[in-house]
Amino acid sequence: MKVIVTGTTGMVGEGVLLECLENPAVERVLAVGRRPSGHTHPKLGECVVPDFRKLDGFEGALTGYDACFYCAGVSSVGMNEADYTAITYETPLKFAEAVARLNPNMVLVHVSGAHTDGTEQGKVMWARVKGKAENALARLPFKAVYNFRPSLMKPVDGQKHIKRAYKIGLVLYPVLNLFFPGLSLNTVGRAMVNAVRYGASKSVLEAKEIGELGARS
Repeated sequence: MKVIVTGTTGMVGEGVLLECLENPAVERVLAVGRRPSGHTHPKLGECVVPDFRKLDGFEGALTGYDACFYCAGVSSVGMNEADYTAITYETPLKFAEAVARLNPNMVLVHVSGAHTDGTEQGKVMWARVKGKAENALARLPFKAVYNFRPSLMKPVDGQKHIKRAYKIGLVLYPVLNLFFPGLSLNTVGRAMVNAVRYGASKSVLEAKEIGELGARS
């Protein structure tokens, strides 16, 4: 399969990218972002896009793919709802609308988050906005749309884009993993590939279900 991966200069997208590059089921990977991924590989192509909401002129580069793994995003800490909505809802929706038009048989896997509010009515701002994004993406004319809701994630060997605070937090990973179902980003990436290969039983997958899909051979 040929896949697009966004957010490859962030921890999640980079981990998914590295898994795709090593996965024999993946023939070609296009890293799409505002900056180059910082990695080189025979399978890897790069497409630097200043604004995901404005893809005029990039259609040719984004055509001919079987899947899009949308891993771009930001933390809501310190952000107001309008700004967070622009990044977490408007940007993935515009990007997904474009790639769906260019690749009618594409599968979209969108990284959301644990405790996302699919009703869009809750009191927690980030959870409402992510729920709104999940619901809007699910209505687009893809072959299939899967919203992944991982919680604690562990980087993989070879990653360059890990924030210092997260590196410090990894010291506590064994303890946190006792209370929150943790996932290696290898597993998350394999689950995305397997969602394209085999499908999944539901459109919204929580951490346990992502782990099960990632374990499938």
